[in-house]
Amino acid sequence: MSFSNLDTLYRQVIMDHYKNPRNRGTIEDDTLSVNMNNPTCGDRIQLQMKLQDGKVVEAKFIGEGCSISLASASMMTQVVKGLKVDEALALSDIFSDMMLGNDYDDKRFDLGDIEALQGVTKFPARIKCATLAWKALEKGLNEGQE
Repeated sequence: MSFSNLDTLYRQVIMDHYKNPRNRGTIEDDTLSVNMNNPTCGDRIQLQMKLQDGKVVEAKFIGEGCSISLASASMMTQVVKGLKVDEALALSDIFSDMMLGNDYDDKRFDLGDIEALQGVTKFPARIKCATLAWKALEKGLNEGQE
């Protein structure tokens, strides 16, 4: 597949998550809740997670922002459900490495749709948009373990 076809496919995946977000909403039960914003561009997210037996059993978000920010939140909430806390944190590290253009372990987890965000590295100002939900994940999981 040519680079331009792959780039088009990735854009389509991002737009699909933006227009049809997965796990958008709130969790009614007792949950971890993290509010974060990106003052540079106005993206805001509230991430809620339910942890049970050291695993993320539910993750949902509400918020507003650009397509990259909200698509990233949709993708992240999909992929972390069912992971142990340490696995979710490791995945967040992998995502961070991917966003910074560093080498990352793409064999440990099935990154699925998340790989579509790899193109964001070409636009440094948008990296904060893509990582906002992931920073909320890290903050929530780290505070949830204390």
